[in-house]
Amino acid sequence: MTERAKVLLEALPFIQQFHDKIIVVKIGGRVISNEEMLNLLLQDVVLLKLFGMKMVIVHGGGPEISEEMRKSGVRPKFIEGLRVTDEKTMEILHEQLAGKINKQIVLGINHHGGKAFGITGMDGNLIRARKLIYKTTTSKGKEVEIDLGLVGEVEKIDPAIIHNFLKASCIPVIAPIGIDAEGRSLNINADMVAAELAGAIRAKKLVIITDVMGVMRDPNDEKTLISTLTLDEIQSLIQQGIIKKGMIPKVEACAKALQLGVERCHIINGNIPHVLLLEILTETGVGTMIIRGK
Repeated sequence: MTERAKVLLEALPFIQQFHDKIIVVKIGGRVISNEEMLNLLLQDVVLLKLFGMKMVIVHGGGPEISEEMRKSGVRPKFIEGLRVTDEKTMEILHEQLAGKINKQIVLGINHHGGKAFGITGMDGNLIRARKLIYKTTTSKGKEVEIDLGLVGEVEKIDPAIIHNFLKASCIPVIAPIGIDAEGRSLNINADMVAAELAGAIRAKKLVIITDVMGVMRDPNDEKTLISTLTLDEIQSLIQQGIIKKGMIPKVEACAKALQLGVERCHIINGNIPHVLLLEILTETGVGTMIIRGK
C-alpha cells in the first residue's frame, strides 16, 4: 500500500505543474491500428483531463488509408515519405480520417467519460492551407520540384476555435485535412499539423505518439534511447544519419513547435500501456524529450 501511495505522490508535482495547461497529443496511425493500446491511451487522455489539463488530439491514419486504397484498386505512392494525393486518394482520405478514425477516437474518449468533439482542419476554416511545393535534390545534385497532388502545408490556424472547445471542457479531436483559398481540401502531414497547432494555441507540451521508443542511437537497441535532446543536437544527429527515415519528420515537427513557443516536446511509444501517464506524470519518463537548449 505504501508503494502505491508513493506512485500517486510522484505524480502530484506534475499534476500541479500542468493544471490548466494545454497538451497537444498526436496519435500515429500504427498506434490507432492497435485497438487495445489505443483504448489504454484514451483512458490516459481522459484521466489527464480530469487532473485539470486541457487536452487536444491530432491523429494520423496512414496504414488504414493505404489499406483502403488497395481495396479500392488504388496503389499507394510515396515520395520521400510523403503520400502522393490525387482526387481518388483524397476521397479515401476523407472517408478514413474524417469519418472512421476520427469517430473511433471520439467514441473511445466519450466511452471513458470524456467529452470529445471530432473535426477536421476544414471545419470553421480551422486550418488554412496552401499547396506544398516539394523540392528535392537529384543524385546529380540538381534541385527539382515534385508535384505531390493535393498535399498541403499549414498557412494559418485559427486558435479561437480550439480555445472555444477547451472553454467548454471538451477534448477536440482533429483530422489533418486543411482547406486552401480556393476551397480545396488538402492532405497535410499530421505531425506538422500538431506542431503548428500547438504553437498557435500556446500549448505547454506536444506529445507525438508513435510505434518506437523515441530517438535511439541504434534503432534496433532500445537501450540506446536518448532521453533528452536539444535543437542543436537534432541537426547533428540527422547529419550523422542517426535520426533518419520516418523519425526525421517527427523531430522536425518537434523543432517547429519549440520555435513557435511550445516548452517541451516528447516522442513516445504508444505500444507501452499507459505511456502518456508515464511520460507526463513521472520524473524519468519513458521516451525522448526535446527542448530548446540546456
